[in-house]
Amino acid sequence: MNEFDNICGREWLESLVHDCIDIAGSSSEYDYVVLTRRGMTVDEVDRGFSRMKRIGRMSGASMIYSDFYTDGGIHPLIDYQEGSLRDDFDFGHAVAVRVSAIRKTASGLLDGEYRYSAFYALRLALSCVDGGIVHVNEPLYRVVRSGNSEVSQFDYVNPRNRDVQMEMERTCTRHLRSLDACVAGPGASVSYDFEGEVEASVIIPVYNRVRTVGDAVRSALSQKAPFKFNVIVVDNHSTDGTTELLRGLASADSRVVHLIPDGSGLGIGGCWNLAIDSEHCGRFAVQLDSDDVYSSPDTLRKMVDAFYDGHCAMVVGSYTLTDFDGNVLPPGVIDHREWTDENGANNALRINGLGAPRGFYTPVARELRFPNTSYGEDYAMGLAISRRYKIGRVWESVYSCRRWEGNSDASLGITAQNRNNLYKDRLRTWELSARRLMNKLAHYDKERD
Repeated sequence: MNEFDNICGREWLESLVHDCIDIAGSSSEYDYVVLTRRGMTVDEVDRGFSRMKRIGRMSGASMIYSDFYTDGGIHPLIDYQEGSLRDDFDFGHAVAVRVSAIRKTASGLLDGEYRYSAFYALRLALSCVDGGIVHVNEPLYRVVRSGNSEVSQFDYVNPRNRDVQMEMERTCTRHLRSLDACVAGPGASVSYDFEGEVEASVIIPVYNRVRTVGDAVRSALSQKAPFKFNVIVVDNHSTDGTTELLRGLASADSRVVHLIPDGSGLGIGGCWNLAIDSEHCGRFAVQLDSDDVYSSPDTLRKMVDAFYDGHCAMVVGSYTLTDFDGNVLPPGVIDHREWTDENGANNALRINGLGAPRGFYTPVARELRFPNTSYGEDYAMGLAISRRYKIGRVWESVYSCRRWEGNSDASLGITAQNRNNLYKDRLRTWELSARRLMNKLAHYDKERD
């Protein structure tokens, strides 16, 4: 069996293609080859790899992967879909690839230059031929020994991985072009003709964060800006003393707008919609999580300046990972330097987030609206905006993202991780469809003219 990894170069791809070309016949046991992850030892369970191949023949799949056993029990994976464009998508530790599909894609694949993204390019290509990529939600093998294969939540934005990420971006963009799903250029500029009660509103959705939300509100109130601003805190029926704390802050400073939804059922996205729909919301709505703080009294001014500098519909800043006491945690500053005006909207489909803090031109946010979820709601808005409008950046760190045991994403189990990743992949799938339709209509209009 051959080996694979998320980071593979051209030599690996050439070896795989040549092996497939050398295999005699295209049926029986030689129609699929099984690849195992480098640095891992796996044992098939009850002829599990034969089961993989059998399902491949039934479905016509070009690639098959499955759940697997670990010492902790069954490790479930999620279904692959068209929007599964993350280069760190988890296929487990063994996959079966169809020999004929490798042959079909070989000429196009070998035209590329790869130092890191050969496996990524291969699976993107295989997703578009024959029966695509199929997940078998059965544990077909057991991981006997694992190497150092842990992937950090922030590996994709670690500056040390920049060369890898740039190549992954190029590979993803070529794939998007083949789907006619590319967005050209930085998007449309915006004219700011909306008159709000204030120039900017800091938006803080919160539920049961009595330990941290006071720091967040005071951080927002400490901003020094040459314009009027307020702080809209949407308190989603907290029960731990957060509500009483916020009432005190609002009574002490008229800039604090304390909103409580009329009913239940709102996620973070729904709380954002309540805030931006409020008559108190300013021209620009700027995010601050209830766990976090602005790292400078100039943060809000810098975010608003970036709107006017670029006439953008959205502005994204840079942040520093810290512990609760403000000590810097690895990898430190996360600035998403992979973003470019020319290709940022396309690369946004490959990465799992755009950065923080995020600011929105309120009329555009009101038009597009956040999905009523508590995960990925900001990413969904960013994708929708990037399809049509320009997004600006603040490259210096203006925000402290505080990691502590109470974070909503602290110590997520595999079920929650899978649920979150499946949802973001679905967002990308929907966005791909929207971008293809947009391009199709543009081609039609051009031909008609």
